[in-house]
Amino acid sequence: MVGLASLGKCLKKLAALAAVLVVCLPRPAHAGAQTYEPLSASVRASLSKAVSDSAAPRLAFASQTEAYAWMADMSRRMEKRIPDQSTRLDFLKTVHYEATRAGLDPQLVLGLIQVESGFKKYAVSSAGARGFMQVMPFWIKEIGAPDQNLFHLRINLRYGCTILRHYLDIEKGDLFRALGRYNGSLGQAEYPNMVLGAWKHTWGYPSKTAQRENDGRRG
Repeated sequence: MVGLASLGKCLKKLAALAAVLVVCLPRPAHAGAQTYEPLSASVRASLSKAVSDSAAPRLAFASQTEAYAWMADMSRRMEKRIPDQSTRLDFLKTVHYEATRAGLDPQLVLGLIQVESGFKKYAVSSAGARGFMQVMPFWIKEIGAPDQNLFHLRINLRYGCTILRHYLDIEKGDLFRALGRYNGSLGQAEYPNMVLGAWKHTWGYPSKTAQRENDGRRG
């Protein structure tokens, strides 16, 4: 009996260790990958400058009230995906800053992250794309610095938003085609539709609840 009890304890410890390893190791992502395309010197210089800025992330709202409302709304929606509040708020602040900086809707970026990595920081696709926004490592060589880590929150979001902005510029504002390029599936509808659906149905802002409350105040 003593032997069985000891064996049970050992098995529990092994299970706990396995759970820790699963969390710590990079996780696979069901995503595509940006396709390498040669860049002109001017485009390379522009993108390199875009990813090198070291200013601290900040929320770009007209007032603190608006900033608080957005953070509170998005935090509630994301609670199950990122349970730790401090980590969640830092993530949302960084998403908002990097998206706004690149001229993107932060809710669009949240939809893209949902589809690309499922909000897994250490996600790795079969093609080698990394992190929240599934950025391909060749971008580091093209426009970045060798010591940059694509699993770092801010670096990953900076690259992801810069790359999507680049593709939007190439496609002259056509978001559907830009998303296809981002995922390496240009011309196919599945991926853009998934991102646009997540943006509209999960991360649209203001939320339907907030809209009803505002309508009630106006009435």
